[in-house]
Amino acid sequence: MKSDPVYLDYAATTPLDRRVAEAMQACLAEGGTFANPSSIHIAGRASAELVTRARARLADLLGADPNHLIWTSGATEANNLAILGAARFRAHQGRHLVTMLTEHKAVTAPFAALEKEGFEVTWLRPDAGGLLSAEILQAAIRQDTQLVSVMHVNNETGVIQDIGQLGEICRERNVLFHTDAAQSVGKLPLVLSDLPVDLLSLTAHKFYGPQGIGALYIAARPGCHVEPLTFGGGQERGLRPGTLPVHLIEGAGVAAAIAAAQMQEDLAHVTALCAQLMRGLAGIPDLRRNGAAQDTYPGILNVSAAGVEGESLLLGLEPVCVASGSACNSSSGESSAVLRAHGLDDSLAQSAVRFSFGRMTRPADIDFALQQYQCAVQHLRSIAPIVAVSP
Repeated sequence: MKSDPVYLDYAATTPLDRRVAEAMQACLAEGGTFANPSSIHIAGRASAELVTRARARLADLLGADPNHLIWTSGATEANNLAILGAARFRAHQGRHLVTMLTEHKAVTAPFAALEKEGFEVTWLRPDAGGLLSAEILQAAIRQDTQLVSVMHVNNETGVIQDIGQLGEICRERNVLFHTDAAQSVGKLPLVLSDLPVDLLSLTAHKFYGPQGIGALYIAARPGCHVEPLTFGGGQERGLRPGTLPVHLIEGAGVAAAIAAAQMQEDLAHVTALCAQLMRGLAGIPDLRRNGAAQDTYPGILNVSAAGVEGESLLLGLEPVCVASGSACNSSSGESSAVLRAHGLDDSLAQSAVRFSFGRMTRPADIDFALQQYQCAVQHLRSIAPIVAVSP
């Protein structure tokens, strides 16, 4: 009986690439580059040069100007800085905002907080496949709308929104467009200099970098600015003060450089793994794929099995590490808000499992996960009645 974990939860966090770990260790070792980059002495200047190099590497990955990137502690902070900061900066022009019901909580929570400050938020629902149409967004934008936020790749289903088309709609109406790109940076090609994106959030630990470091991209155009959320020193243009974590920034920069160099290789790898997983799941009756079959990132696959209770299914899958559709609400027992916004009832949403995989996943890992999943579903259905999936 296999007892070692089989990690298929890459959408939650990715393993640290060995090359990234080595670069970070070099910073932390005796004689390494660890000094405060705000210091003017020789050690501080060495750290400042490292930060500049890492920022340039991340900018190369994004097709952006390095001067438009602000270091943060991750995508959650970047989302909060973008959403709260932009809405408050433009509040004198209007207090209407637009986002989706299928966003990550790091986006929905700041919008909910802004509602308490007197802002009005329009919460858009996707179609059954999880996609937002241009027509729906067009209709939602008003004369007083100041900010729209739509995630690039959904963290639960892998559905890819057309941020180029959606951003162009916002640009034509002089509305700021923000996207949470935590699940796409380093995995899918992005050239921000060619995209109508004003604000973009990311985190390094989703593309084999360290946890605790991310960035916010802020386009250089009139009216595109954010108010700071914290105050102190003048670091990061005064928008995100505090001593910069040099070793984490070095890790993010190295991870970005690796991602840029082998993105197509990584994408081909997860595409093959997804096809392998889909073939193995095809023989299971009453199984539903959640999210569009097209317009999706192949490193994430979300499925629901009718007649199966989700928490029991996760326990039956061990030692395979996956996420349930209700992972963000596990303490409350609520089913996934994302999947309910797709039109799933609570029963199907509760039975959802998200498989996510990446650079270090092997075909043998997929085979083992398939075996565990098939056995777990069969066992749970044998002790409970099967409820047919609605067409």
